[in-house]
Amino acid sequence: MHGHRSRLGARCGRRNRIRARRRQRTGVGVVGDRSGAPRPARLSVTDAIRLGGAGLRTRPLRVILSALGVAIGIGAMIAVAGISTSSRAQLDQQLARLGTNLLTVVPAQTQTGEPAQLPVESTRMIRRIGPVTAVSATGELTAHVYRNDRVPPGQTGGIDVLAANAALPGTVSAHLAAGSWFNAATARYPAVVLGSVAARRLGLPGPGVRVWLGDRWFVVAGVLQPVALAPELDSAALVGWSAARTYLHFDRHPTRVYVRAVEEQIPAVRAVLANTANPQRPGTVSVSRPSDALRAKQATDATLTALLLGLGAVALLVGGVGVANTMIISVLERRAEIGLRRALGATRGQIRLQFLTESLLLSGLGGAGGAVIGILGTAGYAASRGWPVVVPAWASTGGIAATMIIGTLAGLYPAVRASRLAPAAALSVP
Repeated sequence: MHGHRSRLGARCGRRNRIRARRRQRTGVGVVGDRSGAPRPARLSVTDAIRLGGAGLRTRPLRVILSALGVAIGIGAMIAVAGISTSSRAQLDQQLARLGTNLLTVVPAQTQTGEPAQLPVESTRMIRRIGPVTAVSATGELTAHVYRNDRVPPGQTGGIDVLAANAALPGTVSAHLAAGSWFNAATARYPAVVLGSVAARRLGLPGPGVRVWLGDRWFVVAGVLQPVALAPELDSAALVGWSAARTYLHFDRHPTRVYVRAVEEQIPAVRAVLANTANPQRPGTVSVSRPSDALRAKQATDATLTALLLGLGAVALLVGGVGVANTMIISVLERRAEIGLRRALGATRGQIRLQFLTESLLLSGLGGAGGAVIGILGTAGYAASRGWPVVVPAWASTGGIAATMIIGTLAGLYPAVRASRLAPAAALSVP
């Protein structure tokens, strides 16, 4: 008899333990400790995620629309940061390929406001500077270029006519899209090389055709590709230095000198260029570095990037409001469920955890979608421009952190509101 009672007690103990574990997994009821005092059951992380996911699965359309608001904000922020970083990487690659050791020398105005002039010998004097590796120049001409001799004189198309040295392409890293550059023969005859923009404005099919330049016909010898470090050449018609003197009355005074120097000696060369180019009037000489202008343009683009990031943050805020609205409506619609769980023993903390987890899952879904949208948008735009695809880690990390913050803030009030519902009042709702 005593053994039978022992076995019966062991079975009852096992049944009680199984029931306690079931109540603990579902978050319902209380579990007694060894002293016999009741204590609330605890929800594991898995149980909280399962409960939160169940609430989302019952309303899929509303969940998709709410998550879309967060996804748009996150996607916009990641895409803007990624496109800006990809553009910066492309510029760095371009400068590494073209070199940042190019300096330009141009005449400035005199103290009386009149335009200054560089001496005819300025290019030869600059070439004597030790660290200088290459020098070339262009000179402005008063002539205009037209598609033919029947175009009205006023329709110049904004194309400048410049005399150019033979060493110009190598100095400014210019390449020909078609045709050829001046050689020892063509530099003396009426031939012209057009910049990429100038050729497009004239509507020329390519080299070999004639254009009306000054008061005579010139043959187009070649067309340049866009020149990154000397964009003023893109909208210019270039004539050989000797031909400009012979046919266009060129006075041989350069109006822009391009100087290549050893990279490490650029500051020293820059310091002496003005005095070397015009020893008598160095104050009328201006020296610049084209790569600095490109970086200044990049800084201007950074301001626009900051504006676009602000717009993305506004979109993210609107998405967070949508999540909060969804969670509040969910609490109102599920009062009976909340009251039933409270009546079966769920604590206020468990109710708060359930709805807060649901809000975090909803925001996380939007954040994951936004990350995919942002990365695909960056990749598509960068590929269309031929840029390297770069998505900064801080953008992805910041997007995830913003998603978690939005989810917490959006779900906090609805979760607290749900936990404060009294079981009797909640169950009385029809």
